[in-house]
Amino acid sequence: MPSSAAKPAKKTHAQNGSSPSDPKVAAVFSSHPEPLRTKLLALRQLILDTARTTEGVGRLDETIKWGQVSYLTSETGSGSTVRIDRVKSTADQYAVYFHCQTSLVETFRELYPQLSYGGNRSILLDASKALPKQALRHCVALALTYHLNKRKR
Repeated sequence: MPSSAAKPAKKTHAQNGSSPSDPKVAAVFSSHPEPLRTKLLALRQLILDTARTTEGVGRLDETIKWGQVSYLTSETGSGSTVRIDRVKSTADQYAVYFHCQTSLVETFRELYPQLSYGGNRSILLDASKALPKQALRHCVALALTYHLNKRKR
């Protein structure tokens, strides 16, 4: 008798400088209009580059969670899931989403009050503005090492 449990999402290893290898991930990016797609792909690359250069993170898995492109530190368990997507209520915004039961966004607010936030779960970005790369790299690195840093304390 077949199980009624949903199958887990397929995880693929994200690679720098390449388009998504998972067709479902690629389809999510393709579903966004320009210039939002370009902004999300630039954000994807920033996340991959940050993971590659942050000690302890290891290889990222790129998958779909809650309909959003998601990055997991499955190899090392070092961090909290990072998700990216457009902001559904606003055509010209996109966001980096974090687990709302962590202290991550609270920490980001203290470090980077100039950024815009969506409650305790996201950093909001304007598609008409340049990506705040330095601040985002630091925030993503903190998310991708969240569990690792908790263990060290």
